[in-house]
Amino acid sequence: MKFNLEKLNKVFDNRIRVGIMSGLMVDESLSFKDLKEYLDLTDGNLASHLKNLEDSNYITVTKGFVGRKTNTTYSATEEGKYAFKQHLAYLENIIKTLK
Repeated sequence: MKFNLEKLNKVFDNRIRVGIMSGLMVDESLSFKDLKEYLDLTDGNLASHLKNLEDSNYITVTKGFVGRKTNTTYSATEEGKYAFKQHLAYLENIIKTLK
């Protein structure tokens, strides 16, 4: 059987972006600090992947303060949730077909 790899979303080709979206599918929002700890990443590495997801309109960014400290949180958009679910569904289909 031939697979249509075009059905896989290139944004989710990277394991870090899959990890970010997975976390945001479980929790409505996560802070930069939480994502950094959850995925064990450096600030720069995480920031570049968050920017990619933001540019794709898959996540939203909310900046605020907790006391005097800045607090940046991220949430998956409806478009992002849909795209991620579609990506996972196609991967599941591939796996089922191979069994």
